[in-house]
Amino acid sequence: MPPPSSPSRIRRIVTLLAWAAFLAAPLALAWALHAGAITIPERYNPWTPLDVAAEPGPLTSFKLGRARAEPALCMAALAASGLQYDPVADRETGTGCGFKDAVRLQGGRSLALSSPTVLSCRAALSFAMWERHALQPAATQRLGVPVARLEHLGSYACRDVNTGERAAQGSGRRSRHATADALDIAAFVREDRRRIVVRRDWTGDGAEALFLRDAHAGACRFFDGVLGPDYNAVHADHFHLEAGGWRMCR
Repeated sequence: MPPPSSPSRIRRIVTLLAWAAFLAAPLALAWALHAGAITIPERYNPWTPLDVAAEPGPLTSFKLGRARAEPALCMAALAASGLQYDPVADRETGTGCGFKDAVRLQGGRSLALSSPTVLSCRAALSFAMWERHALQPAATQRLGVPVARLEHLGSYACRDVNTGERAAQGSGRRSRHATADALDIAAFVREDRRRIVVRRDWTGDGAEALFLRDAHAGACRFFDGVLGPDYNAVHADHFHLEAGGWRMCR
């Protein structure tokens, strides 16, 4: 066995100390940021609350996830989002059905809805991010005008997942609609009242089809689950947008 002061033992000690410093540095940095000991631009500070108006950056997904997981942060971000909504009381309507920290969405920041609809705060926050940073930019680029109104098929409904195979009996799994975490969108109306309909305009290479595909892909950035006509026949006429659950973009 080498003596305590041998070069090999010293090298091992130095290596262990180096690894300890390497592992401790990120923790120390995170604590300093959280405590305010270090000031950096909000865009690069993971502990800065989500700002819906800010241009998305490398930490946007983290901030959005954190806000959606904490009701107080979610409501604060939603209050500054520009969405038109009213708070609604918590409600339970059956086994696995009901909602907490939800709002009755009246309209988006710059568009109307075909009718008010109840959404959980986390779904509404994802909607706010999608409208501002994906939907309206896609409309301006592909259509030349923004979207003025969304036509939807509903949000909250106490029901199981509809697979199209066992619709009468139910799938045995509660849909995200059962907790107001999902919204189905069937059409988009331009300022000139022309309608872009998911069922009719999804296929092809025209401006309407390109807009729909951009809107679908953009939703995948801010919602956890996005399903459209390419997924199955049940979704041939709408986009299903949900918060929570498994990540999927189909």
